[in-house]
Amino acid sequence: MHHTHQHPLLCLYCHPHSYIRMVQHLIERCLLLHMSQEQCIKALEEHASITPLVTLTVWKELQKENEDFFRAYYSQNFSPMPINEVFKLHQDYQQGNK
Repeated sequence: MHHTHQHPLLCLYCHPHSYIRMVQHLIERCLLLHMSQEQCIKALEEHASITPLVTLTVWKELQKENEDFFRAYYSQNFSPMPINEVFKLHQDYQQGNK
């Protein structure tokens, strides 16, 4: 199978487990920044080149595993932090995994 690498450190096809863990980590960071699911999907697509389907799939699995957390999270009224903060967090995460 031939594919291009969009991420210098992790590839969904080469290292699926590590890639999914990275996406999970980035989603958790989005949650800390009080972002909605839609904002998180958009931010990860724009700033980390993660396809929306992958982000959505990981998000849904996190929801299944943490129903009480997400119930409380969705009941809060948050103002999200700027998307560039998520990009910085992604860079910090990648640098920490070198």
